[in-house]
Amino acid sequence: LTQKIEKLSMEVNEQLHLSCFEIISQVGMARSCYIEAMDLASAGDIEQVRTKAAEGDGFFSAGHTVHAQLITQAAQGEPVPVDILLVHAEDQLMSAEEFKILTERFINMARQACAKR
Repeated sequence: LTQKIEKLSMEVNEQLHLSCFEIISQVGMARSCYIEAMDLASAGDIEQVRTKAAEGDGFFSAGHTVHAQLITQAAQGEPVPVDILLVHAEDQLMSAEEFKILTERFINMARQACAKR
């Protein structure tokens, strides 16, 4: 029985870690896209900005979906052990969300500046 419990615990941790790495990967790509979009906006390339920001939104959404699955799992009473990898994944998710918000504001400012020219 102890071995079965240990095996189940290892499987839960392995799945959790895979989910964490998926979140980290997806939102890391999102953050990179948002930074690139801000760089494009600074250069006045508004059309490319939209494409790059939309690409970032896709990555962000994918990472957010994995996170929502973990929240659903916990809400249903299934174990979601909190470890440093999950904390890191959530930190990266929040960071990407902040970049998303800042990028949207930065793009709006760049559009206004281009319109005044």
